[in-house]
Amino acid sequence: MTPSEIARETLRQLAMRRTLPTPDNYRALYDEIAGNPPVEPLHWSDLIRGLVAQYEARHAGVTPARKRKMLDHVLVSSGTPEKLFDRLQSLAKSWSQGGAAEDMPFVGDGAAPVAAGGAAPQADAEMRELFAQLLENAVGVLLVDTPELAQEASALSADMRAARTPEQIAGLAARLKKFSYRLQFVAEDQAELKAALLHLLQLIIENINELVVDDDWLHGQVSMVSDIVGQQPISLRRLDDVERRMKDLIYKQSALKKNLNEARDRLKAMLAAFVDRLADLSSSTGHYHSKIEQCAEKIGRAGDISEISDVLDEVMSETRIIQLNAQRSRDELIEMRTRVEEAEKEIHRLHDELTQASDMVRHDPLTGTLNRKGMDEAVEREVKRVRRHNEKICVALLDVDNFKKLNDSLGHQAGDQALVHLAQVTQQTIRPQDTLARYGGEEFIVLLPDTALDDAVKAMVRVQRELTRKFFLHKNDKILITFSCGVVELAADEVPNQAIKRADDAMYLAKRAGKNRVVAA
Repeated sequence: MTPSEIARETLRQLAMRRTLPTPDNYRALYDEIAGNPPVEPLHWSDLIRGLVAQYEARHAGVTPARKRKMLDHVLVSSGTPEKLFDRLQSLAKSWSQGGAAEDMPFVGDGAAPVAAGGAAPQADAEMRELFAQLLENAVGVLLVDTPELAQEASALSADMRAARTPEQIAGLAARLKKFSYRLQFVAEDQAELKAALLHLLQLIIENINELVVDDDWLHGQVSMVSDIVGQQPISLRRLDDVERRMKDLIYKQSALKKNLNEARDRLKAMLAAFVDRLADLSSSTGHYHSKIEQCAEKIGRAGDISEISDVLDEVMSETRIIQLNAQRSRDELIEMRTRVEEAEKEIHRLHDELTQASDMVRHDPLTGTLNRKGMDEAVEREVKRVRRHNEKICVALLDVDNFKKLNDSLGHQAGDQALVHLAQVTQQTIRPQDTLARYGGEEFIVLLPDTALDDAVKAMVRVQRELTRKFFLHKNDKILITFSCGVVELAADEVPNQAIKRADDAMYLAKRAGKNRVVAA
């Protein structure tokens, strides 16, 4: 990437991460994107405080006008912030020693006069332009809810590009100072608003969890959202990952829920038919009783045997009818009972599937490995076990090399298939007692219990070698998948998240060392 592309990407990332656009944050993010090694920050506040104190103090042989001239020369002739810091430090030291070193070497490295007329003004102009873009692109995005400050940022940006004289720059400095104070208040208000909204969402989640006692299949979603809200800071990558998994889970559960509702509707219909059949049976029985009473009256009034015979035939006919109705009702009731039992079994099966689908929130639907939630549970379980038995456990964090380039050139579907291939090869290479989890995006974590640090490094190197043997095939093309990895051993009193952070730092060292490496920390 060219410096201008890196600068644009830095501004975009500042806006996406909602990071305050301070010079330190800009430089740190710029170095991160450019792949520059981390630089020890310059303590400007201490330097300026000491410089101002020496500037205001009286020194023999050094007049205020002389000090101003020396300071102006340093400011103009220093082409880089590092050189400016060193020269200002030397200048303050010379004043504190009574001006003995007023002709110090900060004026004399040969390139300074040229820089004063050429490179330094150009560097100042570039720096002003970068700060102007920072105010326009990054700060403007953060101030969408405060139009007044957004307009002030735009005005400062325009004035910064136009500033040329020391007086104009001094005026800009005062305005920037006031603007930074107001920006700090806005940031604090936004942080408080975010905290209040998260607290409100947490209360709603807890209330839902209390209301759905009987619906175990909902607990997975509730638990996942609760974990997101409780985990600070909330990252966009984490939210995107959870949103994707929630969509897959909700789609499957909605289909199962539809089948469950249909099964319950069938059960209700069968129960209604059962009640109707009982009513019909009761009606038939009542009609039979009426017929028997009528036949009894006829028998009482009968004068000869022939009349009694006719009544008996009628009684037998009604008895056969009621017998057939009873037999048919019995068969129908038995069939209904069988169908009810089958419907109940189907409901239980669907309910179990819903619960199992809810449990899927512990696994990554793409690779089949554990996800962040499943990994957290596995880490907690393994750490308790190894500490109980006074054993060792190592954590490896690996990140696929050049994954964005692979995605851009072959497509996202090929990128997903590459992640599946990596997960399969890794799972086949590590031991059965080791645990593989997708940490997010193209990052994976491997837990290696009962393993020393050197052995853990060797294990991850074996995975790298296995990937060089088992190529990823895309449309019959062999594509080499590599990863950079950081490995750490969990200390006796260390929190697992701290170990993962150390592994992440080691992984970035592996990236900067040339990629496709394993670095222990």
